[in-house]
Amino acid sequence: QASAPTKGSPRVPRANFQDVKRSPTFMVGSAQQRGMLEQFQKREQHFTEEYQKNKPLCFSARAYQQTHPAKVRMGYKDADATLTSPMLLGVCDGVSQLEEFNMDPSLLPQEILRICEELAMLQLMPDMPVSPQDAYRGPISLLKEAYQASESFGSTTVLLAALDNGTRIHGKLHPMIAVLSIGDCELLMLRRTNGRPSDLEAVFHTEMQRIDYNVQTPLQLARVDERIDEDFDESIALEVIEKGSAVHCVSAYEGDILILGSDGVFDNLFLDEIVEICNEILRPGKTVDFVPTTPAILSQVAQRIVKDSHAKSDAKGGQFLDTPIGKGGKVDDTSVVVAEIVEWTEAHKEIWSQVRQKRKWKSVLSCGGMQCGGAATSSCSNACQADDDEDRRAKAKSRGPEHESEYSESDDEEKPGCSIA
Repeated sequence: QASAPTKGSPRVPRANFQDVKRSPTFMVGSAQQRGMLEQFQKREQHFTEEYQKNKPLCFSARAYQQTHPAKVRMGYKDADATLTSPMLLGVCDGVSQLEEFNMDPSLLPQEILRICEELAMLQLMPDMPVSPQDAYRGPISLLKEAYQASESFGSTTVLLAALDNGTRIHGKLHPMIAVLSIGDCELLMLRRTNGRPSDLEAVFHTEMQRIDYNVQTPLQLARVDERIDEDFDESIALEVIEKGSAVHCVSAYEGDILILGSDGVFDNLFLDEIVEICNEILRPGKTVDFVPTTPAILSQVAQRIVKDSHAKSDAKGGQFLDTPIGKGGKVDDTSVVVAEIVEWTEAHKEIWSQVRQKRKWKSVLSCGGMQCGGAATSSCSNACQADDDEDRRAKAKSRGPEHESEYSESDDEEKPGCSIA
């Protein structure tokens, strides 16, 4: 590369145009630029309107998981776990192989997500008092605290998405999603970038973490004993969280769709296939005003994604279908969380304040010196049951006559907290 000419030195001639075989930049005409500027303006106006609403947001989510029929025939247990709560989503894919060492591979994924949800309820709920020791310090700190509070043995990949309403830009509330990934679970974010009537488009996607790019050796968070590794130390797991976590922060807007899935989803479905499923079921609104998607529709999307993932490993006419890892994909447990970002309302606040108080009460207090649930504490058990009934009535009241609550307890897959099928 020629150096810049000094004062008094001869000017270095530029290369002749005929010597340039291919230019990396092309001239753009005025008409093209004008049209592009109009598109930029419309898109900027759309997001400016969302930004100026200045309101806290939360997740409305549904999860679905299913063991692959081939693994059922082999007798393996489903070791996946999912989390659907207002401020935190999660997917953990446990290592089923640990059953060969007489370990339950589902325990650690379930426990990790349960504790993460409890911490998120303390740290991330909008308009609720938070003590300094409970302040949110990011997803890495949250996962470290959850791991240190857990006791189960196992090994699992981890994917978390935390919705933080504490971020402000130029004095205005600007909700952000912090995504943490250890291993090969992935997250895909979709948005109607051209306004409410437009189709969903992919705007963000995480990448999997695999050792030597092997589909069977993802980075994992583990706790094992001498049956697996005599030299295991929990400091290794903490180091995996601190140094191995891939963390991303993205802006959150009302109406955004998040797909969190295990490798059973993203090893079998191409991204455009997932986007196509979402656009087929989540049709755009006919007005510019946002209308939240009903929980039943979100469940439909989740079930369709799992169904199509499993279909890839079934030969049709003697031919396997193409997947991101080759024809036929992977025979695996498959779990997915489908979430929509909606406004955090007084109804959400009322419901989750009651849930938070009930859990705190059950974990801290005792009745007559004895923990709830014993045979000699029927009055206490009745009181606990009354609290449960009151919570259900509050949730039913928030649903109204036409819409099911996004955190309905109608089945095991759709209740608040850790949703384990």
